[in-house]
Amino acid sequence: MIEVQGSCHCGAVNFTVQAKPKIVVQKCNCSMCARCGFVHYIVPASHFQLNSGADNLSEYCFNTGVAKHLFCRVCGIKSFYIPRSNPDGYSINVNCVSWPDSVEIIEEGFDGNDWENHAGTLKHLSRD
Repeated sequence: MIEVQGSCHCGAVNFTVQAKPKIVVQKCNCSMCARCGFVHYIVPASHFQLNSGADNLSEYCFNTGVAKHLFCRVCGIKSFYIPRSNPDGYSINVNCVSWPDSVEIIEEGFDGNDWENHAGTLKHLSRD
């Protein structure tokens, strides 16, 4: 495992993620992800640490209210959140992390427009 750093655009929210040297990420086509350009790297809660900025986070919930969409109050960027598919983990926005060149990132599509039929395929990602 390697430790990588991430943040929102303005730097008010900073976090650390434990990642493997080769990761598989999901590019979702749902209305939320498509609009904000979120590319998911789902990790167990034990692999995520919020270093600073908890007081700068604003929460948005919709539909079932299980997912906790967290945005920086200063710049508006959603750099991570608690997903409905994996409420025991975090989904990190790949675009908000400083990845070393040594990390191989494999992007796969995820049909979030048909979320109910596909969410189960993500469950294993938040397990240690």
